[in-house]
Amino acid sequence: MNVRVVSTKIIKPVHDHNSPQPIARSITSITLSAFDRVSEDMHIAAIYAFRPPAPSNSAVATGLARVLSHYPEWAGWLGHDENNNPAILLNDKGVKLTEASVDSTFDEAVPLDLSPVHLSLQPSKHGIEELLQVQLTRFACGALVVGYTMHHRVADGHAASQFLVAWGRACRGLEVHRHSSLDRCSLFSPRNPPHVDFEHRGVEFASEEFARCLDYSFKGKIITYKAHFTKEFLKKLKSQATSGAPPRRSYTTVESLVAHLWRAVTIARGLDKNDTTNVRISVNGRTRLRRNVPDDYFGNLILWAYPRTTVKELVSRPLHYVAELIHRAVADVDERYFKSFVDFASSGAVEAEGLVPAPEPKGRDMCRNLDVDSWIRFPLYELDFGGGSPFYFMPSYVPVEGLVNFLPSLVGDGRIEVHVSLFDHNVAAFQQLCYSLDADTRNYGYNHNWDQVDKVKEMARL
Repeated sequence: MNVRVVSTKIIKPVHDHNSPQPIARSITSITLSAFDRVSEDMHIAAIYAFRPPAPSNSAVATGLARVLSHYPEWAGWLGHDENNNPAILLNDKGVKLTEASVDSTFDEAVPLDLSPVHLSLQPSKHGIEELLQVQLTRFACGALVVGYTMHHRVADGHAASQFLVAWGRACRGLEVHRHSSLDRCSLFSPRNPPHVDFEHRGVEFASEEFARCLDYSFKGKIITYKAHFTKEFLKKLKSQATSGAPPRRSYTTVESLVAHLWRAVTIARGLDKNDTTNVRISVNGRTRLRRNVPDDYFGNLILWAYPRTTVKELVSRPLHYVAELIHRAVADVDERYFKSFVDFASSGAVEAEGLVPAPEPKGRDMCRNLDVDSWIRFPLYELDFGGGSPFYFMPSYVPVEGLVNFLPSLVGDGRIEVHVSLFDHNVAAFQQLCYSLDADTRNYGYNHNWDQVDKVKEMARL
């Protein structure tokens, strides 16, 4: 696909009578909260596609300028406040907007499955100071692709979705209401006296020496496989997971599907039965700190659960065993855990011990583990710039083996689309496992002896 850049410009906030101008201009910086500081120091990216007649580039840019007056964070830079704390500087440096074109039609040029081709439809994430970038790409058929990169320390997925919907409203000339304050840290003050009830070293924080010594080696080409799970399949999977569960326990669809995919990926990888494996699952603090934090809080408010077990336990026990591991690990990241994290992050131990946010092997091999991101509850398809909802959404291509991304169905029929990144030599075995409900009891030895599992592991190595 040949993407031709037409122009590049900077979009700055434009204040009108509905803008929170006095508030924004009285604040020169927003100090990052402890949750912001442990989020990934990187840009996240995605693309939306809209069928013609799509709004003009000028209309999209005008709406962006309007919405930036309500979300001035995106027009700033990362830096330090007057107390030398990490902060977002509200300097109105602006957002980089690139206009581009493609001579072919969208259907001819854009692959259905996630691939490196998609990178040309979004701005580069490297060597930039802008916290938000936008690329508007017009196709010969009239389709418009809106690609963006957003710095993760400004907002998590929940907050970023809130901004995108507001941007669409601004483009349509509708009012934009932001209820959340620009002040982040006042909501997360440490308790007096503090109570660090949980271990946060090695979880959210690690030593700089440990971070430098991490070494993940590639084992082959990484393929992102897109799996589609129907509402009927998910209902049966959830029923299977709940069968044999503790009394009055009913696992969610996501818990059941994560359990199923964790086992399928593990067998496809051909891991040794004595290996330990875990799943990294994001937990939204808005549901944990509901009494103190509004649902529309803008910033990062995510910690992580890490259910773990041995490979042998994972693939030889019933599905409800795995679902229970996931359920308990997520439930344990509760209000007490979030408050303990705030107390630890504010205690001075991080600075005194030279701790840094625990690194994730982005762009490398997750080894025996999985990193699951669920975007199912995000209003992905409510973005409307004036020409209707998108017909296509795709997260950025990130070559991380072991990355799993959950997306809701575009048509809203209860289906779930899952992008699973694996080494190419493991994809065939994974395909045989991921759509099979019978695999749990017959084909793959989940409830039988280990010799049967070894046969599948051998197939995964072929």
